[in-house]
Amino acid sequence: MNISIVENLMADVADLFMAPVLLAILALFVYSLFAIGRFISLWVLRGRNADSYRLALQQGRIEGLPGYQVHNYYVQHPLACDDELEVFALKKLELLRMATRIAPMLGLIATMIPMGPALRALADGNIQGISENLIIAFAAVIWGLVISTLTFWPASVKKRWFAAELINIRKLKEAS
Repeated sequence: MNISIVENLMADVADLFMAPVLLAILALFVYSLFAIGRFISLWVLRGRNADSYRLALQQGRIEGLPGYQVHNYYVQHPLACDDELEVFALKKLELLRMATRIAPMLGLIATMIPMGPALRALADGNIQGISENLIIAFAAVIWGLVISTLTFWPASVKKRWFAAELINIRKLKEAS
């Protein structure tokens, strides 16, 4: 088999990935906006209930409070071990963490796919073909980075919140 046939086949197959990758980037962008909204409402709930949460912890009371997801899971499942609580917390963070990591990868894929046609257009002297492909390439990587930026901060803050809740639950367990 001629090597150029394999190269052309690989390039043609790579072109088929462009539409699904762009749709995935769009879906992740919509998800990132949704995640920011959910994060803000969780932040507000936690702010409203922070004093009640601190007071309940000081008094050793185990009661559910809006905005404290890991703590509420423990209230509903008082026999849950530390590992179960950690898995619950990780599960709550999973989509945010995946979006943070996958979006830049998809942006890079969507950047590289149009580079082949852009280089072909360069060889043919087709300036318009180069610019059309480069616009898609650079826009895709920017969207991937924006998505990652929008989801990174909520993921990091929620991770800290959940870790603090896990520590407080351990203290409650030890006190009882």
